[in-house]
Amino acid sequence: MTAPLKRTVPVRPGLDLDLREAGTSGSPVLVLHGGPGPSSITPLIDHLAPDHRVVAPTHPGWEDTVRPDVLDCVPALAAAYLDLLGHLGLNDVTVIGTSFGGWVATQTVLDDREGRISKLVLMDAIGPVIPGQQVTVPAGPPAPAAGGPAPQGGPSAQSMAAMHAYAGPTMADADMLPRLSTVTCPVLVIWGADDTVVTPDFGRAYAAAFPHARFELIPDAGHLPFREKPETVFAPLDSFLTPRAPATSH
Repeated sequence: MTAPLKRTVPVRPGLDLDLREAGTSGSPVLVLHGGPGPSSITPLIDHLAPDHRVVAPTHPGWEDTVRPDVLDCVPALAAAYLDLLGHLGLNDVTVIGTSFGGWVATQTVLDDREGRISKLVLMDAIGPVIPGQQVTVPAGPPAPAAGGPAPQGGPSAQSMAAMHAYAGPTMADADMLPRLSTVTCPVLVIWGADDTVVTPDFGRAYAAAFPHARFELIPDAGHLPFREKPETVFAPLDSFLTPRAPATSH
């Protein structure tokens, strides 16, 4: 398999984004990483690349990249990614976000005025305030699910500082949940059954707030189910991404 191409794209004056790109054909997919950083989503990129054009930016502030002062909240980061889609000329885009990246993905869909995004996939995502549910941010690497492989390293101090700059002290948007009813595109919500950062009940409530969402629980998986149970995650993901043939009349 060909390694993803790395390049820096000048999205607008004063803002360059570091990208990994893989695949050249098929529908485009924008993959947004969570706190552990770009390396944490490598399995997703590798899986999607044979059938899709994959674009995976590094959030400014991770991996020694510069976070401009104007990028001080999730909507500002989402606006940068909408500018990126415009810069690359991409339409009919599926946005996939995991953990913090899921929050950014949801915000990007909410603010997509030009209709570039056609599908949304959330994996153990944060973002809205869910009544009765808390987000438990781990101090270190996420704990593995019972019997699962050891997780990769957790967010670095620099990454956590950047995430707090975007997410604020509450790590949530109190106004987001009711706005999800305005999302018209199909949504797939995938959740590790053993996630202790954001519980499956959080995920079910998140999914229920969208008009057209499906919720998939992944047994024996924690906060990074695509690393712990990749085949169990990729089956519903591939089905969701595959265009449905139009119904034929007889």
